[in-house]
Amino acid sequence: MSRYEVRLAGPDDQEAVLGTLMLAFGADPCMRYALDTSERFLAGFKTMATAMGGGAFDCQGAYVADEAGAAALWLAPGRQSDGETIGELVARIARPEKLEVLAQVGEQMREHHPHEPHWYLAMIGTDPLRQGRGLGSALLEAALARCDAEGEMAYLESSNPANIPLYERFGFRVTGVIQPADFPPLVPMVRPAGG
Repeated sequence: MSRYEVRLAGPDDQEAVLGTLMLAFGADPCMRYALDTSERFLAGFKTMATAMGGGAFDCQGAYVADEAGAAALWLAPGRQSDGETIGELVARIARPEKLEVLAQVGEQMREHHPHEPHWYLAMIGTDPLRQGRGLGSALLEAALARCDAEGEMAYLESSNPANIPLYERFGFRVTGVIQPADFPPLVPMVRPAGG
């Protein structure tokens, strides 16, 4: 049982959640491949995060821990990221020489994404000043308890290799690697219902 309060985030929490995720993803290898300057990152991150997981607020899949020290966006079975908005943002903001590789990343993500009903962890992150204290684990524990209660599998792509052991402790297993050309490794992981 976590020592942190974890609760569902509502629409009033959206700015706090996006702010926490922005701090958490400021040095994320995959995010920074596409948004590779501070100007691009600041201009595009909130749109990217909203397109990736903003639907979590509509399906009771957005979680916050300890006054938004950490946040997670889970899309319910049947819900998807807004690929059209992501594609438009990338085309507008990423360096032209990276567009072909980023298109390949999108294709490979679609290939690895399960077809069976599942909860999709679109984004999870902790304010860097609060990392290493168990906030991310608290978020995973709460959401995965819900997956288990509903008998649903869970899926994610880990954009940071350092996080893979954490996900494995929660029952996720690696199903491949997405890494065209010079893109950093993005690791798809699946967890069956019940862990």
